Amino acid sequence: MFILYALLFGLIAGFLVGGRLGALADLRLRWSAVIIGGLVIQILLFSEPVTDRIGSLGPPIYVASTAMVIAAIVVNRAVPGMLIVALGAASNLTAILANGGYMPADPGAIAVLGTAHLTAYSNSAIVPDPVLWPLTDIFVLPRWVPLANVFSVGDLAIGVGIAVVIAVAMRAGRAPSIVAPGSTPAVGG
Repeated sequence: MFILYALLFGLIAGFLVGGRLGALADLRLRWSAVIIGGLVIQILLFSEPVTDRIGSLGPPIYVASTAMVIAAIVVNRAVPGMLIVALGAASNLTAILANGGYMPADPGAIAVLGTAHLTAYSNSAIVPDPVLWPLTDIFVLPRWVPLANVFSVGDLAIGVGIAVVIAVAMRAGRAPSIVAPGSTPAVGG
C-alpha cells in the first residue's frame, strides 16, 4: 500500500513543478505488462483465499514475481527515477532471498499496527533473527494513516523513485520559459 502514497506524492510533486496530468499519457514503459503482471501476482498472493491454497509455494512465487518486476524496471532504466525504483526493489529482493522468501517485519512495528502477529503469508512476516535486518520492514506508518503498514528502506526508495518518475513525466514536454536578461517576454504570438 506504500506505493499508493508514492503515486499521490508523485502527482502532487508533478503539479507543484508545473506539470500536467495529461503528460503521463506520453510516458512509455517497455515491458509494462510484466510490471503490471508481477504486481497483480503479488496482490493476489497476499490475499488470504489465495494464501490458503498455495501454501509453501508462496515464497517462490513472491521471489519470482519480484524478480520479474525488477527485470522490467531495469529495462526502463533510462526513465528518470527508475534506477531509484530498481535500487529499492533490489534491496527488498536481497532481504527476501536472505530470509527464505519472506520479508521480515519488526515485531514492534507490527505491534504499532495493532496486531501482535501476521496470520497469513504476506509481503511481511515475523522472522526470528532476520538476516540483513536494516533492509527489512522496520518502519511503520501510524495506524491513523489510511492503509497503514510496515515498510522497508527499499520500499521507501521504490516510493521516491515512483514519485520522481511521475513528477518528471508530468513535467516533460513543457517548453522551457527562457527570457534573456534585460528583455521582456513577448506577448501574443
